[in-house]
Amino acid sequence: MTPAATTLAAAAQPAAAAAGHGFLSPTGVEIAFVLVGLATLGAALVTVTTRQLVHAALWLVAALGGIAVEYLLLTAEFIAWVQVLIYLGSVVVLLLFGLMLTKAPIGRSPDADSGNRWVALGVAGAAAASLVWVVVDAFRTTWIDLDGPVQGSTEISGRILFQHWVLPFEALSVLLLAALIGAIVLSRKEAADGAAPAADPSDKGQS
Repeated sequence: MTPAATTLAAAAQPAAAAAGHGFLSPTGVEIAFVLVGLATLGAALVTVTTRQLVHAALWLVAALGGIAVEYLLLTAEFIAWVQVLIYLGSVVVLLLFGLMLTKAPIGRSPDADSGNRWVALGVAGAAAASLVWVVVDAFRTTWIDLDGPVQGSTEISGRILFQHWVLPFEALSVLLLAALIGAIVLSRKEAADGAAPAADPSDKGQS
């Protein structure tokens, strides 16, 4: 096969894949992906709108678990289990410990809303639109063969993570450590302020 024919064949592959994966004929996996995505979006919305901090942490567990299921549906098993181990097993537990150490209220917290809801909604909408645009522009002609081999292998993911994203990875670990230390400092400060002052022995002698 000549180089020109090879180039034409390679260029025709995305078009053929797009023709075989029409939006009007979704597969069961694609339908499950959309349903799980809607459930994950609902859990995320409840997380940022509820006024009960413990409920927010639990709904965050549901949202992160939904993302792990999405990774499984995209045949990225390694990324899915990393999502479960790191985020569900570490980050959420760290948040719950932070809530306990800072003695967060169990019931509804009227002061949980700062009054900047519309500003936060605008920032979230702009961030979501930017993310969707970047992903669509980067993977416009990329199709994942759900019946083929696993895409998110350990070798490829590890190479990308520890070669190109090692600094954000380490920065995130330092940020989580700083959050835990801050929670401990706040809890000790509140305990010291709430402790009653000890009686002075000299006052007893003078009386």
